[in-house]
Amino acid sequence: MRAWGGDQVAEAVAGSVELLRTATDEDWTGVRAGRLEWTCRRTAEHVAGDLIAYAGQLAGRARTAYVPFEITFDEDAGQAGVLDVVETTGALLAAVVRTTPPRVRAFHPYPFRSADREGFAAMGVAEVILHTHDIAEGLGLAYEPPAGLCEDVLTRIFPHVRPGPEPWPTLLWATGRGELPGRAPVTGWRWHNNLVLPTGRLTLEGLTPAAAADLVAGGDGGFVWLGDAPYEGTREVAAGLLKAYHAGVHRPEFGAFALVRREDGRAVGSLGFHGTPDEEGRTEIGYDLVVPARGHGYATEAVDALAEWALARDDVRLLCAAVREANTPSQNVLTRAGFVRADVERESLPEDDTPRLYTRRARPPAAP
Repeated sequence: MRAWGGDQVAEAVAGSVELLRTATDEDWTGVRAGRLEWTCRRTAEHVAGDLIAYAGQLAGRARTAYVPFEITFDEDAGQAGVLDVVETTGALLAAVVRTTPPRVRAFHPYPFRSADREGFAAMGVAEVILHTHDIAEGLGLAYEPPAGLCEDVLTRIFPHVRPGPEPWPTLLWATGRGELPGRAPVTGWRWHNNLVLPTGRLTLEGLTPAAAADLVAGGDGGFVWLGDAPYEGTREVAAGLLKAYHAGVHRPEFGAFALVRREDGRAVGSLGFHGTPDEEGRTEIGYDLVVPARGHGYATEAVDALAEWALARDDVRLLCAAVREANTPSQNVLTRAGFVRADVERESLPEDDTPRLYTRRARPPAAP
């Protein structure tokens, strides 16, 4: 998967600044930016503030909160000066993204309290192109960013949004700035960085639609794999995630995860849900490991961590996993992770190919 982030931030900022410099003689302080309550100038200052904040979070490896700083503008700074700051802060974010290792994460509040370099880059690009749209609308300018940038943002931080016919109108609709035929207006929205769950030796990194698409196409999904390539089951899981995304039924927290070994950053397998919980709170999981990683307890560690996370939720009561009768190692993984064998109806398959169901239930609430 190609390196993504720094160049895209630079591209978004360059396109924004080029357009807005054509209107620096206009009154930015007396005109609202599109549908926002802010003026055009306040909106441009907000963009610069977000770009430097994201750069600071990622560069400083912030863990639990935003780094407590902000930028201020000289009182006599005109519109051209504001754009100089946007250009500069964009360059800083682009540089930080380019030089940050791929597995590094830093604090961002929504929704899972962290983001990686791609997440911060995508948020920066979104801030730039969406607020450039707002300012352009206020000033009566025509603006449309490259479709590729919009699709990149959607597949990285809007995984819950079903793709539309074109990426830019879809992004505008998803952020309450436009309409799409057949879809209700959006009145409240959030972007959605991927979920990451740490274990003792692993990090379970949620796959974005962008990573899934790369895996389906034969790429590495942005990971360095032990043994140089993922197991075929990982590509099948990615295909399922991508199908759900295009159907508009993908819920990122019930998607798929790459299992990344913390000691060297190499991915050793994948783990994920087959779908969202049903009305009774039941959902199924599946997993695989690359061959060189088997026999070290990684699957047990990952399955147990995911089960603990899922069964602590209000909407999950029962986790299931179907394993072939002959697959003793996988049965042992589930048993060690707290699953028990359940009776299921036998299919007309050879004895060693008959699926067996294993389940793990949520703990009953503690007595008052």
